[in-house]
Amino acid sequence: MFALSLSEIGLYSFALLLLFITPGPVWVALIARSLKSGFAGAWPLALGVALGDICWPALALLSLGQIVSLHGDIIFWLRYIAVAVFAGMGIGLYLAPVQPLQAQSKLTKEGVLAGFLAGLMVIVGNPKAMLFYIGILPGFFDVSRLQIGDIMLIALISALVPFSGNLILGLAVGRARQLISSVSARRRLNQVSGVILILVGGLILVTT
Repeated sequence: MFALSLSEIGLYSFALLLLFITPGPVWVALIARSLKSGFAGAWPLALGVALGDICWPALALLSLGQIVSLHGDIIFWLRYIAVAVFAGMGIGLYLAPVQPLQAQSKLTKEGVLAGFLAGLMVIVGNPKAMLFYIGILPGFFDVSRLQIGDIMLIALISALVPFSGNLILGLAVGRARQLISSVSARRRLNQVSGVILILVGGLILVTT
């Protein structure tokens, strides 16, 4: 049995989707590889990113479980930290200047193995991701009641949402190239995503 509700899963998946559509290094590398090698160059990177995306939320939830078991009252404040994280991200994204994005050469090396390892390392090589998940996950889930099955499901969702998006992006690379090369289009995308992230933070606040 899972302790998670459909509303919790739905809200978390929606937040992940919003985070995915914000252009970043993975986006740029995926498009660059797709332009160079087609979909065959995109899916290994997406797979490596997905595998990395499973690790950090699982470790974050296990760490949170230990913290909550020692300090049960901290869960109340963790929810407000999640709200602050999303509000801060939304405001920062809305106001951030848009600079041309360039893919690192190590992320665009040809070959299936090179693409897979590049995707894996861009996620696993960023331990700040665990702190990010520690900051946001309590806003979506009651960490104190999660079981191992719930943690596995959350980790799987954390990987599947961006993985699906990355595959779609790889297939639609022509249109994605136009979007990411346009500074004005990316600025509008950032602003819309920023506003919605702020709203997600507010929704967490009123529903918990």
